[in-house]
Amino acid sequence: MFGAAQAQSALPMMGDGAEMTTSAERKLGDSIIRELYRDPDYIDDAVLGEYVQQLFNALVQAAKERGELAPELQERFAWEILLGRDRTVNAFALPGGYFGVHLGLIAVVGTRDELASVLAHELSHVTQRHIARLMAQQGRQTPLMLGAMVLGALAASKSPGAAQALMVGGQALAVQNQLNFSRDMEREADRVGFGLMQPAGFAPQGFVAMFDKLQQANRLNDNGSWPYLRSHPLTTQRIADMHGRIPADAPALAPASLEHLMMVARARVLMRPGVDTWRQWLAEPRDAGFAARPRPERVTAWYAACLSAVQLGEPAAARQALRGLQADVAGDAAAVRQARLLGAELELAAGDAPAALSYLQDSVVATGAGQAGAPQRRPEMLLRTQALLRSGAATEMTAPLQTWLATHPGDATAWQALAQVWQQQKQPLRAVRAEAEAQVARYDYAAAVDRFKAGQDLARRGGAAGDYIEASIIDTRLRAVQSLLKEQAAQR
Repeated sequence: MFGAAQAQSALPMMGDGAEMTTSAERKLGDSIIRELYRDPDYIDDAVLGEYVQQLFNALVQAAKERGELAPELQERFAWEILLGRDRTVNAFALPGGYFGVHLGLIAVVGTRDELASVLAHELSHVTQRHIARLMAQQGRQTPLMLGAMVLGALAASKSPGAAQALMVGGQALAVQNQLNFSRDMEREADRVGFGLMQPAGFAPQGFVAMFDKLQQANRLNDNGSWPYLRSHPLTTQRIADMHGRIPADAPALAPASLEHLMMVARARVLMRPGVDTWRQWLAEPRDAGFAARPRPERVTAWYAACLSAVQLGEPAAARQALRGLQADVAGDAAAVRQARLLGAELELAAGDAPAALSYLQDSVVATGAGQAGAPQRRPEMLLRTQALLRSGAATEMTAPLQTWLATHPGDATAWQALAQVWQQQKQPLRAVRAEAEAQVARYDYAAAVDRFKAGQDLARRGGAAGDYIEASIIDTRLRAVQSLLKEQAAQR
């Protein structure tokens, strides 16, 4: 059956999306994503973001190796995951290779394989140019109008009432349907996405498990908490197709890893369910019979209790929960790392930078991050930067941050961290440039131009202590971003 699935993946696409160029689609995606960055629901959580992005990157690599991802798309598109704090169960693909995942979805998936199945499906909508073909249906609209329509559709997925406020007259139907793929497109995304699972290192059974979960939610009469069912409606044919692709003798889906359960708990806490819920989770490990529960249940509860205590500003309770978590994850390297990151986060919130650095040093030793040739780990890097900033000794983070930004120039949070480091080093001109680059990374070119101009003014006043090279870089970047701002204005 897997061989048949691989053979089917070589079938031609239903269309090539030639109506919209990849460059135009990316620009449209950039304009939409600029608005989403401003959404209060947007969350740049380094720990969750790394976990989801790693799953997604494996799928993108599999798509490339299987020939599903054209080189032009790979080069031009962003391939970036944005996390939303929203509690609804939803994920969506946007023009230009951007993808949104609500914390509500992460909070309900049972395994990494289930989450990967959703990501694979959304990825396939983009690789098969489904979005480009949908956009072509509104080809007479300006990119700005198209972007507004997609944002309206996203609002509809979260709150139909809010969407109505965004829709006027004849545009209402177009907004409602903008992200609703055809049945053929849904089936193709299922087929192509399923074919990516095994090559990417995921169990294809995750697709079936997620479909069964969606079907159960559908039967329970969607009350608005599962907008994914509205933008990706299930059909008996789709469900039967996924079940038919799994061999009868296929092994059962493996239990969730401890790391995945910790990420599920993290998503639930960061959704901000309310003080009462946080207190319930904090009290759960004190329930009678808690010690007799299975290890996975205890790990989930300990993590939720610890992070809830952090949110509540109760460091003593958080440390107690962390000790229980550390005891239960012993021997599981990935879970141990997550416990250390949580410990560093806890101590930073408590104002104890040295204790935070101790947890991070343990993590560096265990994972090898920071050693010669070892890849950067974003959570450790950002947490360590904040701890060293509070200790007044962030100079050592200059090189790691610059190295990271050389390959991740769109990381606005890292740019902001570098700005803080340079400010602490009494290098205000470089700090202003980093602040400007953070705005560029968010596609807020007007704000970036303002910061670059502030840098020019600082250089003219001699505040840069003769840093002519940095002043020259600012001049060059200002011209480039002013050009991007004009181009952005011309699309209106």
